[in-house]
Amino acid sequence: MSNFVIFTDSACDMELSTLEKWNVKCVDLTLKFENENDVSKNSEVDPKIFYQKMRDGGVAKTSAVNSEVFKLAFEEELKNGNDIFYLGFSSGLSTTYNSAVLAARTLAEAYPDNKVVTVDSLAASAGFGLLLYLVVEKKNAGATIDDLALYAQETVPHICHWFTVDDLVYLKRGGRVSPTAAFIGGMLGIKPVLHVDDEGHLVPVCKVRGRKASIKTLADKYGELAIDKSAGPIFICQGDCMEDAQLLAEMLKNDYGRDVDITVFTGPVIGAHSGPGTLALFFVGKNK
Repeated sequence: MSNFVIFTDSACDMELSTLEKWNVKCVDLTLKFENENDVSKNSEVDPKIFYQKMRDGGVAKTSAVNSEVFKLAFEEELKNGNDIFYLGFSSGLSTTYNSAVLAARTLAEAYPDNKVVTVDSLAASAGFGLLLYLVVEKKNAGATIDDLALYAQETVPHICHWFTVDDLVYLKRGGRVSPTAAFIGGMLGIKPVLHVDDEGHLVPVCKVRGRKASIKTLADKYGELAIDKSAGPIFICQGDCMEDAQLLAEMLKNDYGRDVDITVFTGPVIGAHSGPGTLALFFVGKNK
């Protein structure tokens, strides 16, 4: 059985120390603030400083990983005789995955005896990270690279992403809500609840009044959709709103007796589009 290496990208929002523990290699999306020259890798940015800059009015622009970056990273492993399994950021939200596919096609000609297998997670942030976690567990249990690809593809439709934001202005910038809806929502304290759909796109689902009600809606979605409410990994990500993340974790504990496995920052590349105060819950469900 050939050796293979798992690759991912930084839109999974898993900490570098976690990826190292999982033996996963990572390529970085990048970002820069308007009126600044410095381009930073997602993993190099301090999330707390990043979100404070956003609160102070900074506007960050993000960039996908290009195919040349993937080619260089993949080729280093191929030269050592390893195959590659890449799990990537949703093609519905970024061109990063398509860049990896292009790199894989290019390398197939130069390394015909090796495999570069790519799977579109159709996921983002710690939902993407949750799928990656499950893939790593499967590999550690002895799955071949082809087994892993099939398992990942079968699991993609069951990774639930449910999240809310504290300020609609950031979704307005990205065209997710209209300027009028953002203005009225801000005046009335309306908080949207959104998820990532089967095509990997960000979709508003409902609106509730007040932050606590929006957090409770996330917890309720766990009860509604989780395949097994008594087991299975639960991840949370938070855009510099740790108290809200703790409240969500308490709701899950009180309502379902469940502990959260991993809580991480919503990374800067994702947070640039959702803003400070983003709170998201991820789990394995009957459907997305």
